[in-house]
Amino acid sequence: MSKEEYPTTQAVRFLREKKLDYVPHLYSYVDHGGSRHVSETLHVPEHHVIKTLIMEIETRDPIIVLMHGDCEVSTKQLARELGVKRVSPCDETSAQRYTGYLVGGISPFGTRTKLPVYAEASIFDLERIFINGGKRGFIVELDPRDIEKTLNITKVHVAIDPGLKR
Repeated sequence: MSKEEYPTTQAVRFLREKKLDYVPHLYSYVDHGGSRHVSETLHVPEHHVIKTLIMEIETRDPIIVLMHGDCEVSTKQLARELGVKRVSPCDETSAQRYTGYLVGGISPFGTRTKLPVYAEASIFDLERIFINGGKRGFIVELDPRDIEKTLNITKVHVAIDPGLKR
């Protein structure tokens, strides 16, 4: 795919500035399709599709949480690991204001506001991940160790396999 065929988002600018190797992937965006749609469209395991979630701690300070597409975040466990009373998902308007990206296209790279990034530790056990490139319908494939080098990531153990919930 040539440079002209995919968007030059803030995320792409960030990846280029940090000289990270990535593979761009375009797909047809579907409202509420989420990581399952990306997985099916790109023919990759949903576990390798990484969601970029914007959450707030009890003081309403925003954070980024990176999670496997086929898992959910235990907000109770995340709050424990962060030493706060409560963590909750951010509303769409605030998420867009903090990041500069539309919901469905939020990337952890090149956000408008520099936010603390917490990532499920098992993401770094994967060889390749697929994460939003800063626009709906645009994913970048890269080595998860590269994001660990460029984003100030704190690893957490907060994944819930939704198939195990009762």
